[in-house]
Parts: sequence; structure tokens; C-alpha cells
Amino acid sequence: MARHAATRRERNKITTQQRIVTAALKLFQTRGFDATTTKAIARRARIAEGTVFNYFPTKEDIALHFFEREIDQAVLDGRIDFAVHSLKDIPVLDDKTGLCLAAFSERGSPYDALVSRDNRSIRELPAGSVVGTSSLLRVAQLKRVRPDLKARPIRGNVETRVGKVRRGEYEAVILAEAGLNRLGMAENITERLPLDDFLPAPGQGVIAVVARGEDERVLRILSAVDHSPTRGVAEAERELVRFLETGCKVPMGALATAQGESLRMTAAIFSADGKERIMTTMAGRVSDPQELGRSIGDRLVSQGAKGLEKGWDEFYKMAEI
Repeated sequence: MARHAATRRERNKITTQQRIVTAALKLFQTRGFDATTTKAIARRARIAEGTVFNYFPTKEDIALHFFEREIDQAVLDGRIDFAVHSLKDIPVLDDKTGLCLAAFSERGSPYDALVSRDNRSIRELPAGSVVGTSSLLRVAQLKRVRPDLKARPIRGNVETRVGKVRRGEYEAVILAEAGLNRLGMAENITERLPLDDFLPAPGQGVIAVVARGEDERVLRILSAVDHSPTRGVAEAERELVRFLETGCKVPMGALATAQGESLRMTAAIFSADGKERIMTTMAGRVSDPQELGRSIGDRLVSQGAKGLEKGWDEFYKMAEI
């Protein structure tokens, strides 16, 4: 029975990744690549045959924001030319890895969304309701907005998580709106959660393509599908992650937007119990998104970010993370 359940989980995981890759290949076609060239790219990356998915681990990786290590190694080894990921799940890359973010899709919705069993909003859920999320950032924000609700981890792909709500295992689940939209499941959304209450994870809503930094041929091909405005906001958000991760291990929310030559970013960090929030907004230049990321990170630290770290250390120990 356990083996069959594991097989179903892997099959569901593969189906979701196939949809993401299919969307990426469609993007190649919309940017002017003919069908023959697109199929050739897919075949060279071993996507057409589906064997790319054999490199995914057989167990779920419960640590957020880490590569699927097998896919990572497959790119580095040259077994595949590139990998398609949700940007918020990609760790900040060290130049020594040999990998780079070769292209960004146009950003989808950065919002979090609530899917609830009885179509109740986050404010309408009865006290004690169990809300599924495996994101520590969402847990902290949920505790801040509705401390009377119970956040519980939830596993599986998007379809599985929504199904658990429909079967009554959870009263509601919090998911990325972009993921629901891309999977054609937007009709399940009860409520788009406001940014004032639920700031997204850095990179949320963006699909990124990872390739070897030295592979000029592949990088040249992928440059045709790179969305420059999205790259600017994504690099600002990721520089914030890089800055804070060097000395402050707390979940953070961040959202940057671009208008003309200007960038604007709001970022926040939270205490483990959700009672404290440090939030700030700053402006910068599209030409130097990293500077904005570093500046807003420095401001968060000056406002007391390090002071929230101890509570998270205790939380990690209790959760055995």
C-alpha cells in the first residue's frame, strides 16, 4: 500500500513538472522559434521523451528554497541543457556552482490565494479551523492575521492539496495564485489574499530557467525568452535574500515592482509567533536592482531583524528542521 501511495505521489509530481515544461516550450514558440526548433530543444534536453523527470528524487524535499539536487547535477553534468523551476524555490546561486539564471518568464500573479472548503474568506473561517501550508512565511503571517486558526503542514502537489480541502482534511489551504492559474485551477480560489497581510516569498510568480554559466550556445538561445522587466525585480528580491541569509536566518516576504527606470520594493520579516513584523519600502533604479536589495536588507537589519532570529532558532529546534 505504501509503495502504491509513493508511486501516486511521484506520478502527480511528474504531471505538474510536465505542465511547467510544456508552458516553457510554448513560450519558445511565441518568441519566434518554429516548431521544429522547439522540438529539437526539447529533445536535446530530453524533455520530449520525458526522461528529464527521472532525475527527480523519489522523496519530497521538505527544506524550502533548495534545488532538486538530482536536476541540479543533471544540468551540471550536461545530461540536460537547462532546468525549469519556480523561482521562489531556487536558492541564491553561488558563482562557484557553475549554474546561472539564464531566463525569466514574465511574472504571473505574486499573490497568495486561499482555497477553502465552504468558500469562506480568511476572515470568515471559524476559530480553530485547520489551514494547510508548508511555508514558514505563510505560517507566521497567518498567525499574525488570525492567531485563532491552526496552521498545519500539507504535502503533495497543487491538485493533491486542493483535494485534501475538498475532502474535509483541511478547512482551507494557502497556495500561490500563479500556480493555480498556470494549472487551470483558478476557479478553486476563494480569495486573493491582500499584500498588506500576506507578502509573497521573493520570486513568487516567476518561472526561471537554470543553465550552465559557461554554455554560451544554450544561454544565447534562452536569452530570446528572457523577460527583462521581470529579471530586474527578481534580481532585487534575490539580492535581499542573499544579503539577509549571510547573517539573519528568518523567513522573509518581498515584492518589487518596476515602472520605467524606477524600482520599488516592500519587504518584511516576522517573529515565529507572528506577533512582530518589521516592514519597510524603498525605491531604487532598474539599472542597479542589487543595490536596492542590499539597501532594503540593511534597513531591515537596522530595524531589528536580528532580534527576531532567536525565536526562529527555537522554532526550528522544536520542529526538528
